[in-house]
Amino acid sequence: MSKYDAPQRAMQAGIYPYFREIESDQDTVVTMNGKKVLMFGSNSYLGLTNHPKIKEAAKKAIDKYGTGCAGSRFLNGTLDIHIELEQRLANLVGKEQALCYSTGFQVNLGVVSILAGRKDYLLLDELDHASIIEGSRLSFSKVLKFDHNNMESLEKKLKLCDPESIKLIVVDGIFSMEGDIARLPGIVTLAEKYNASIMVDDAHSIGVLGKKGDGTAAHFGLTDKVDLIMGTFSKSLASLGGFIASDRETINFIKHNSRSLIFSASITPASAAAVLAALDIMQKEPERIKNLWDISEYARKNFKEAGFDTGRSESPIIPLYVRDDYKVLKMTRMLLEEGIFVNPVVSPAVPKENALIRFSLMATHTKEQVDIAMEKITKVSRQLGGIIN
Repeated sequence: MSKYDAPQRAMQAGIYPYFREIESDQDTVVTMNGKKVLMFGSNSYLGLTNHPKIKEAAKKAIDKYGTGCAGSRFLNGTLDIHIELEQRLANLVGKEQALCYSTGFQVNLGVVSILAGRKDYLLLDELDHASIIEGSRLSFSKVLKFDHNNMESLEKKLKLCDPESIKLIVVDGIFSMEGDIARLPGIVTLAEKYNASIMVDDAHSIGVLGKKGDGTAAHFGLTDKVDLIMGTFSKSLASLGGFIASDRETINFIKHNSRSLIFSASITPASAAAVLAALDIMQKEPERIKNLWDISEYARKNFKEAGFDTGRSESPIIPLYVRDDYKVLKMTRMLLEEGIFVNPVVSPAVPKENALIRFSLMATHTKEQVDIAMEKITKVSRQLGGIIN
């Protein structure tokens, strides 16, 4: 470990882009080193992290319950607001029951790892989130990866499975770097043909897809065909934690077998109350979802017209493909100097030839803010060369 010096070398080159300090709330404009910076690197898709009603709900929860639960849900850490929240989430995504975890990562770790046994199969999209991959590594089942959103590839993998075994297909709803949506209709068709089950990770889809912000399955009208729906609270829902939703029998099994639930402290009272308030706002202010899509389409259209490669993006996540690790890191630093915060995605997170700038939108962004970012990103891209077609 003492020989690991990649971060230090990046720092010496002046292109280290991580752990950048923010001195304000997570809004469309943040403060860094005393300066205002336009934020296009946040997952707060509905722009709720600084909403006064959510902050007030969290404060009231602290006043009533204290700052923590001092234990796991399994033992002393279950509060009445946890149960209320789980009922609200189950209703949102159209399932019988839901179960809350302390983080979204812990959901996938604790669920994916236990639903299939030694003679069973997990079928994963090759671009699934790291938490799904980690969950699969803890499973005793056979893991088969299929080409991204490729139904022909998925069917080839399904044909390799024992027809009598459990087959669980696990996909992201919206893929977190590429910004495209899972081809759920095709997945459902194949799942029915080969008697497989489906789990959708809606971390980036709750509050984004569906008329009510109810996720990918609702977006396609396939809620009844998806067996498990996972979501997080740290994005659209302005808090911290995650959940899994399914039928009563499956949730009962997960509650009593998922180690990342049983052996982790429960979600804090303030976090749970914040999610409940966020759900209220999402329901009462559906225009936020419309605003999010309007501003996302505006930005994507402008990037494409300017000559940027945005790949398969069809969501508020817009990748700007640079296809060079060094240029991505350099571009991130140069943009921050111009007052624009974006996220770099380089190898090994993606292959070197797919290195990109991740540009993400919030419902509260304005066209003027997008225009400023466009101007700065275009300027820096031209200075670096080889980015704009």
